[in-house]
Amino acid sequence: MKTTLFLQAPSFDGFDGGAGSRYQARREIRSFWYPTWLAQPAALVPGSRLLDAPAEGMPVEQALAIAAGYELVIIHTSTPSFAGDVAFAELARARRPDMLLGMVGAKVAVDPGGSLAASPALDFVCREEFDYTCRDLAEGRPLETIAGLSWRDHAGAIRHNPRRPIVEDMDALPFVAPVYRRHLDLRNYFIGYLNYPYVSLYTGRGCRSRCTFCLWPQTVGGHRYRTRSAANVLAEVRWIRDNMPEVKEIMFDDDTFTDLRPRAEEIARGLGALGVTWSCNAKANVPYSTLKIMKENGLRLLLVGYESGDDQILLNIKKGLRTDIARRFAADCRALGITVHGTFILGLPGETRATIEKSIEFAKEINPHTIQVSLAAPYPGTRLYEQAVENAWIAQDKTIPLVSDKGVQLAALSYPHLSSEEIYHGVERFYRRFYFRPSKIWEIVREMLHSWEMTRRRLREGVEFFRFLRSHGASHS
Repeated sequence: MKTTLFLQAPSFDGFDGGAGSRYQARREIRSFWYPTWLAQPAALVPGSRLLDAPAEGMPVEQALAIAAGYELVIIHTSTPSFAGDVAFAELARARRPDMLLGMVGAKVAVDPGGSLAASPALDFVCREEFDYTCRDLAEGRPLETIAGLSWRDHAGAIRHNPRRPIVEDMDALPFVAPVYRRHLDLRNYFIGYLNYPYVSLYTGRGCRSRCTFCLWPQTVGGHRYRTRSAANVLAEVRWIRDNMPEVKEIMFDDDTFTDLRPRAEEIARGLGALGVTWSCNAKANVPYSTLKIMKENGLRLLLVGYESGDDQILLNIKKGLRTDIARRFAADCRALGITVHGTFILGLPGETRATIEKSIEFAKEINPHTIQVSLAAPYPGTRLYEQAVENAWIAQDKTIPLVSDKGVQLAALSYPHLSSEEIYHGVERFYRRFYFRPSKIWEIVREMLHSWEMTRRRLREGVEFFRFLRSHGASHS
């Protein structure tokens, strides 16, 4: 077995490049998701180490010194972070020429040849779901025998092995929580809308929805929702409860945990029996009866992708949702006392000045407790990227500018009737119009009055939020 390092490489300050994050960019409030996509293969490789350098605030030199101690280094990368990750890989290669070094992630999965061609420092990239591919590498199997691997042979030629089948038996994958406990500092992982400290898990992979912009289902996970058994999920939660007592909330990060409602209800009842507080992603179409069962069994918050307040845009992106259904869902959550963190995207196909205004008013109407507003990101491998190329919504002769050199997300799409500049500044307007209302300000103040911890937390977030608005206004060029 090779000594193996699973690495989230150092990056610029505040860059949320966690392997579990959907949008790799500097967030409005400094936050890091758990690197679950790296923790899972790490759990399959005995004696391996997981290092999340951005969350640790670790400088490049220190990370290089650690990497030099391993025979196999596997770096998670993304489209925005790829150039920086390659630069780190080249420094690591210079430090230890004999190491086996490669990358995983959606970026290299959709462009394995181009990724390997970017630098001779890379020996391999893993395509498809890469858990068992990483295990085979760590076991020292010949590269040409490993399914799902693209690699560089001794002559420098790039070779692509047969595809690796997707993981069907999700219960066969070991728990990631022990890897978190062994290698990560839970205090580094902070998400503004989750109780601190939290832990995030996947109870399955794949998403049945067909949203044209969503990265992981179209590149790695697929559209078939493959799930762990309820008993398996509850066993890991029990392990967390018993071995990580500082954890105050568990976040189930499946794209749509609520898609399989009988299973979601079964897991909810088990979580209620365990006495844990939990949250999950949800589509804004969950019926009242299911919401009620979840709420009665420890559910605190739902992370909901509303995306837009315009029905035609929702149709354009194949969201499988209408605003009237989302309104009813929001009302049900309010009636049950379920907190909602709503996410919205500006610049999707069909966006106009009028639809941006419509989305802002829609957000104010349904009034999630907190919101996140992102810019449409045409990641390679998604249908949105294909549409952007077909319709010349992006320049075809240069790299797509998804983030600035400071990590601030940029508006990559531009339409004949709506410039990228207008889309970009729509984010600031959206946030200001949503949060700077007397009713919303009082809602947040009232929340702060309940505890000193919440007061400190919201004040810290407020400082970071205003800093974000200033940097956002100054970062577009």
